[in-house]
Amino acid sequence: MSFESLNLIEPIQKALTAEGYTTPTPIQAQAIPIILQGIDLLGVAQTGTGKTAAFAIPILQLLHKNHTFHKGKRSIKALIITPTRELAIQIDDSFESYGKYTGLTHTVIFGGVKQGKQTDALQNGVDILVATPGRLLDLINQRFISLKEIQLFVLDEADRMLDMGFVHDIKKVLAILPERRQSLFFSATMPPEIQKLSDSILYKPQKVEVTPASTTADTIKQALYFVDKNNKNALLLDILQDKTIETALVFTRTKHGADKVVKVLLKSNIKAEAIHGNKAQNARQRALENFKAKTTRVLVATDIAARGIDVDDLAYVINFEMPNIPETYVHRIGRTGRAGANGTAFSFCETEEIPYLKDIQKLIGKKIPVIENHDYPMSTTPVVDVPKPPQNQHQNRGAAKPNEANKGKKVWFKRK
Repeated sequence: MSFESLNLIEPIQKALTAEGYTTPTPIQAQAIPIILQGIDLLGVAQTGTGKTAAFAIPILQLLHKNHTFHKGKRSIKALIITPTRELAIQIDDSFESYGKYTGLTHTVIFGGVKQGKQTDALQNGVDILVATPGRLLDLINQRFISLKEIQLFVLDEADRMLDMGFVHDIKKVLAILPERRQSLFFSATMPPEIQKLSDSILYKPQKVEVTPASTTADTIKQALYFVDKNNKNALLLDILQDKTIETALVFTRTKHGADKVVKVLLKSNIKAEAIHGNKAQNARQRALENFKAKTTRVLVATDIAARGIDVDDLAYVINFEMPNIPETYVHRIGRTGRAGANGTAFSFCETEEIPYLKDIQKLIGKKIPVIENHDYPMSTTPVVDVPKPPQNQHQNRGAAKPNEANKGKKVWFKRK
């Protein structure tokens, strides 16, 4: 199937061609025709499957078809709510890319920055609004935003929205949306509380599920290091000695932990920056741009801050700390191996994190291969049911046994 077979209008097809898009991903191929029919949609897809284009493209087409291009202030016809600033900016960029020849206008609003530029854009009138929940409600209360003419509503990353405590904000927005609207609901996972929320938003929806919930992409090579907590920094520095790792996204559970890892890396002359909720918006955007440009080699992120990170050809994700929510593991490693590309995800597991590992392996339905031959093995044998890898398999890095010629020196196996 090609994008041309989806009966897209010429301005959108022209933009997709300019972006180099030829073949839609599975969720795009299934969702776009449904949305173009005006039907509500429940989309279940793990991160990196192309779901932003799956809703942005048909929204642009539907609005373009009904747009009269009259003079005067435009009213908001489509509202997309998403949990983080980074993801909101990414979605707005997508509307810019796909809709640049349609004549439709769009803007993005989020907290953590002064509202002046955002309210100026709103007062000029926009067709499409991308927003985070807090700033949206704030500007509604200040009467900068009216939702009376909303035709299309999108709730994106619903499971993360729930994790971040936004469910009450979402309910407040739903209460003021027009009853007659088309609604699209996207989530990477569908626990019961998310299903209940979708039932309250959607009307006779069609469901698109491109992959079983909470599975990891086959294109991602996963590997596990058992390591004591006090040796994690050394293991990270050890792995990063491999110069073929041009960039790596490293995850911690806390903001403080992210800052500590950055300090360790900088002391070893590895260019690193942190991205988390305590960072100012301009600092977060600058760190992300530096990482995309590869002037920063390592970006250390917390889960909430990283949900909107979309970096082309990101080959390595490192879980410095195992996530305590198993679904988070899927989201983390989904930053690599995107759009069919190959990726590698390393995870460091200390003794206290073994229960997290068990939950993760139960969720994803597979055992993560263990790298046993490394310089910082766990001091006690881990009590967890994991398979021993075959000889020389998954052994990407380790110290070779010294011989008389190299005794006292480290000899590295080259990562394949």
